[in-house]
Formats: sequence, C-alpha cells, structure tokens
Amino acid sequence: MAGGLVALLDDVAVLAKAAAASIDDIGAAAGKASIKAAGVVVDDTAVTPRYVHGFSPDRELPIIRKIAIGSIRNKLLIILPVAMLLSQFLPQALPYLLIAGGLFLCFEGAEKVYEALFGGHHAEEDVPAAARGPEFEKSMVSGAIRTDLILSAEIMVISLSSVESEPFVTRLLVLLVVAVMITALVYGVVALIVKMDDVGLSLAQRTSTFSRRVGRGLVAAMPKVMTVLTVVGIAAMLWVGGHILIVNVGEAGFHWPADRLHDLEHWFGELVHGGFGGVLSWTAGTVTSAIVGLVLGAIVVLIMHFIPKRKKNAAAH
Repeated sequence: MAGGLVALLDDVAVLAKAAAASIDDIGAAAGKASIKAAGVVVDDTAVTPRYVHGFSPDRELPIIRKIAIGSIRNKLLIILPVAMLLSQFLPQALPYLLIAGGLFLCFEGAEKVYEALFGGHHAEEDVPAAARGPEFEKSMVSGAIRTDLILSAEIMVISLSSVESEPFVTRLLVLLVVAVMITALVYGVVALIVKMDDVGLSLAQRTSTFSRRVGRGLVAAMPKVMTVLTVVGIAAMLWVGGHILIVNVGEAGFHWPADRLHDLEHWFGELVHGGFGGVLSWTAGTVTSAIVGLVLGAIVVLIMHFIPKRKKNAAAH
C-alpha cells in the first residue's frame, strides 16, 4: 500500500514537472512570438492615442477601456479561431495572409508619409471631440476597434508563424497568451501616455518646487512624445510591412528578394568584426525593409487615391 502510494506520488511529481516544463515552453514560445510581432505592437501603441485626442479627461480612460475590450474580442473571437483553422487545415495560406497584411501596413505607412508631406488635415478636425456628442465617441471607438482588428490580425498571424511547427494545443495556448499579454501591454501603455499630461498638471499644482518642475516638464514633453510616437509608428509600419513582404514572398516561392536581403545583411555584418557588425547588419536589413515598404506602399497609395480621382475628373468632364 505504502509502496503504491509512493509510486503514485512519483507519477504525480513526474506529471507536475512535465506540466511545468510545458508551461515554460509555452511562455518562452509566447515571448518569442511577441518579440517577432514587436514592430506591429509599436504601431498599435502609436496609433491608438489619436482616437482619444480632444475628448474631455474624464472620457479618456473609459474610451481606452472600450477599445481594449473590443481588441481582446477581435483576437479571441474572430482572429484566433480563423488562424487556428488555417494553421491546421490550410497552413500554406499563411504566407499569403502575411503578404496581404504586410502590404496593408506598407500602404498605411506610405499614406501617413504622404499626408505629412502634402497635408491631410480637414477643417472638421478643428472641432474638439468633446463638443461632438456621444455618437461621435461611439464612431471613434468603432473606428479604433476596426483598425485594431487589422493590426491584431497581423500580430496574431506573425506570432503564429513563429510557432507553426508546434502541436495544435501549444499553438492555441501560445496565441491565447500572446492575445492577453499584447492587449494588456498596448492599452496599458496607451492609458499611461494619454493620462501623462494630467499627471503633469497635478504635479505642477503642488507646493513642492521639485514636483512643480517635474509636472511642467511632463506637460511640455507630452506633445513631443506624441510626435516621436507618430514617427516611430510610421517607421515601424514601413519596416515591419516591408520585412513581412520580403520574407513571405520567399515563403510563397519567390526567393530572390529574401536572398538579396540576406546577402546585404551579411555584407554589412562582415564590414566590422564584433558586436558592431551585428548592429550594422540589423540596421541595413531594417532600412532596406523600410525602403521596400515605402516604395510598395507608395504604389498602393497611388492606386487607391490618384487613379479613382482621375476617373472621377474624367467623368465630370
């Protein structure tokens, strides 16, 4: 009896160790997948604060909460089932999905560059968001959730591509961890960014000279932080979109772009020995991917904007 109990406890210990190792493996795979999707995460974090710009401070966090709930629904109820079904029954479709998503990111980034260079400001944007009523808030939340659906799909498919050789249950658990972790990270950082100027105002009103100085510094810094985030978001879209296209066009059978990118990275890496060679190699690959993303995105912008306008003008004449 005692021997049987000891054997049972040994079996339980072995199972517990196997479960712990499995959890560690899932955690490591989720971390790897999240890092691979980091560029899109930066873009998601940079894009979202625009949707609460102009609202009264008491509405900012409720709006972010609504968008975050919509985001987790996007990931768990729409993207996750579709991604798992495709990975199980049609894995050869994943590179083409990534190509489509990468092309969209390139288009988004190139369109923002176009708007920055040639202007994309509309007179209606001068009206404060807080003055437009609850229907406008609802439409902004809906728009943010639609944008999140595309970015979240990119994050989940990129994450899936890094664990596509794992068993079904492991892939499922990794994507669940990534969905929750990325949503908490993105919208936690967004909430922090959006409320930072309020924290600054609160500190600026205190009696301590140091607190007032820090508060005024935060208030003054936030517009610059938002500008930097916008630039970083655009750069991330172009870099990630271009890299996704180069790599997955290779996965789909056309290897020349990926081979040339690898050759370029290797050449720059060999210029300098040591760690700096690795930095040069990464920088060359990143800049090249961003240039490819900008060029391809500009072509899509041209197709989406200028050709319909020419047709409209021709019809008017």
